Amino acid sequence: MAFKEKATVEGCTIFYKVNEQAKKYTLKDNGFTETNSGNFQLIRPLDGTPQSKEGFKLKITIAEDLKTLKMSVTTANGLKSMNIFKNDSHAMSQEKFYFLMDGMISRGVFEKA
Repeated sequence: MAFKEKATVEGCTIFYKVNEQAKKYTLKDNGFTETNSGNFQLIRPLDGTPQSKEGFKLKITIAEDLKTLKMSVTTANGLKSMNIFKNDSHAMSQEKFYFLMDGMISRGVFEKA
């Protein structure tokens, strides 16, 4: 998956882009870690209970230029991309996804595109 100016997860109708005011310290303050290649990555579980290891994971990677990103929802092991918006059986995961993204928007990391 290539980096793009705006991105969303599979099945979601809302696109997100990196806020122009976001800096490297903004990303680190919000849980992103710097990868060996200089990109910033965030992995958050979308399951109902934090101790559960079988739910989905939200993976967001922002390029080192802080202008492009890619994002996906994967299985618990991170190997397969999933569509949590396909039906209502994943309503809790959908709600948690929107909660996480709204939090990132309010803290100046992302904005809706």
